[in-house]
Formats: sequence, C-alpha cells, structure tokens
Amino acid sequence: MKIAVIKEQLQGETRVALLPANVTKLVKAGATVTVETQAGFQAGFTDQDYLDSGATIANDRQQTLADAQLVLTLHAKGEQLTQLLEQLSAGQTLIGMMDPLGSPQGAQQAAEKGINAIALELVPRITRAQSMDVLSSNATIAGYKAVLQAADLTPRMMPMMMTAAGTLKPARTFVMGAGVAGLQACATAKRLGAVVEAYDIRPAAREQIISVGARPVELDIEDAETESKGGYAKEQSAEFIAKQQQAMADILAQQDIVITTAAIPGRKAPILITKEMVAQMKPGSVIVDLAAETGGNCELTQLGEVIEVNGVTISGPNNIVATTATHGSQMFGTNLENLIKLMLDDEANLQFDFEDEIVRDTVTAYNGDVVNPRIRELLGLANPEQEEA
Repeated sequence: MKIAVIKEQLQGETRVALLPANVTKLVKAGATVTVETQAGFQAGFTDQDYLDSGATIANDRQQTLADAQLVLTLHAKGEQLTQLLEQLSAGQTLIGMMDPLGSPQGAQQAAEKGINAIALELVPRITRAQSMDVLSSNATIAGYKAVLQAADLTPRMMPMMMTAAGTLKPARTFVMGAGVAGLQACATAKRLGAVVEAYDIRPAAREQIISVGARPVELDIEDAETESKGGYAKEQSAEFIAKQQQAMADILAQQDIVITTAAIPGRKAPILITKEMVAQMKPGSVIVDLAAETGGNCELTQLGEVIEVNGVTISGPNNIVATTATHGSQMFGTNLENLIKLMLDDEANLQFDFEDEIVRDTVTAYNGDVVNPRIRELLGLANPEQEEA
C-alpha cells in the first residue's frame, strides 16, 4: 500500500502528518511512503531525513498523490478539504482533521467523489484508542503554550521571589475548563510558580485538578448532566450559564491570568466571560482564550489577535499548536501511525473492519456513502436501520 504525506495547505501550519521515525515503522510494516518535498521542513525535518527513513520524495502534489491508497494530512476541512478532494480520485482514502461535527457536509463531498474519509476528531474516548487521540495531543500542547503566552503578556513575574528589593507575589492564575488542555495549563502554571486555581462544570474533574497541583473552585451550581458519554463537558442551558457567569465575576476580579479552555465538539464555544466581567478585572490582567477558533469563551475575543480592553489583555490564538511544530508533529504522527497500523491487514493493505469501534466511529465516508450515524443525522440522512424499518 502506498501512503502519501502532503505538505500542509493551511496558512500558518508548520506541522507535518508523519515524521521520519513514523515512516520507518510504517515501511517496516510493509507500506510504501511518498512525501511531498519540503513537507516536514518547518517542523525541522529535511527531505533527506525522509529518504533515510525509507520514504520517496515527490516534487509536487500530483506526483505525491499518484497511485496512493492512503493520503495523510493534518487539516482537511472547509476550503482545504474542497481543494484536496479535487486532487484525489475515487477509491483513495483521506485521513485528517475534518471538523466532521461542525462541517458534516465534508463527508458528503467525499462520498460523492467516491473517496473514503477518516476524521481523526472522532477517535473514541476509550482506553484502546488513547494512542490515536489527536485531540488530546493537540490539547496538551495548547494548554502548555497558553501559559507561556500568558507569562509573556502579563506585566508580573509568575513565581514568588524573595529579592533584595522585597518580596514579589506569585501571579494568580485561573484556568476555566479542566479537560486535557486545562489540566496541562494548570500543571505548567504551577511549574512556573504561579498560584493556580481551576474550575470545571464536571464534578469528576475535582480530583484531576488537585492531582496537577491546582486548587479546585466550586460554585455549587453544577447540574447532574454535565459530562457526555465521551468524557467531554456537555452544552449547558442559558440559565445555568447565567448563574455561572454571575458566580465567576468575583473570582475573575482577583486574577492576574485567566486561561479558558471550554469547548463542545461540533458547537460554538460557550461564553464564560462577558464584557461586563472583563470590565471588573484588574488592569494588567491577561486572558488567553483557547476556544477562540470556535467563537471564544470570552465575549471580546478576536481570533488571531491580541487586544487590550480597559487595561485587560485578551489573546485569541489561532492554531496555537502550530507554534510547537516539532513535538506537535511527533505527537500527531504517532497518533496517525497507530491508527494506520490498526487498519492494516497481514499484507499491509488498508482494511475497513467496521466491527472495530475505532474504525466504525472515525470513518465518515466509505464506498460512495456517508456511513457514520452521527454525521448522517447532522446531514438529515436516514440511518440504515431507519431505512429498513
């Protein structure tokens, strides 16, 4: 089986889908790998590195994709997906992040062209799939980088310091959302010496917050239904969010740094910080909004911009993971390698075993049809069981 690794199309993306180390293992498993020239350059890997790992280098996109059974990319959504589908042929399989819940029409586009599509965001939250979970990999880096960005933007030092000029108080840091990104932000801020507090609507997150050295904040307004089957926070009612915002305003007013990480897969990010709440914050405070790409947790966030409102600095990073190209590529490539190995048969051919939960959940288009029940529902298509009934 020929695997094609393309150079990323998204502006500002520095990562690559596979590193040479991943190529070596896939070649050993029986696959052949073709890499588009300069695909790994911004991540710190040359064409020669890929040649040494057993790959071949293609001089352009057309040569890269020719005769490939499997095409790998980080981003395959929106305009990037449309352009890529035009370059692919029926029977080829595309793997990448496709925003399937937010843009389900991408699966339909692929199906109409006879292209098989595997959306990495749909890897199930089960133990066996942890090594393939690109969302957790991305969130780990995002949480880490958010703290570093906040440390750079704040006018304060992060740790407490005893100096000849007196004692410097540590920065008070508040993390909203204790998923993978939030917990990594807590741990990173703690290592930098900040006083760290965190909040999550899921009661189960309390012990996780404590485990990374932060203090959990409890508002006594939690609903019973706060966590989805996959372990993500569930979308809450307008009444709940209003109570949450009211209770949160006093806490935010005491903070030097606030990092927000709350996101609902396939939905617009919930507004956790209103402009009125920002107005009550101390001048010099910093907000880093990791949900900026899906609308932002702060009402004032502007994607890709750092702005100042009433003395409060608000950052809305766009694709913050791309600022850590080498390790970002390493983690993504390992996730992808593990998924591909799962789907290879004994002859190193791609096998779609829909009895496997991981395959069943991630494949959105196959043999000219949208096959994922969740995507079919979003598109208004009847599921096979309904059609039979």
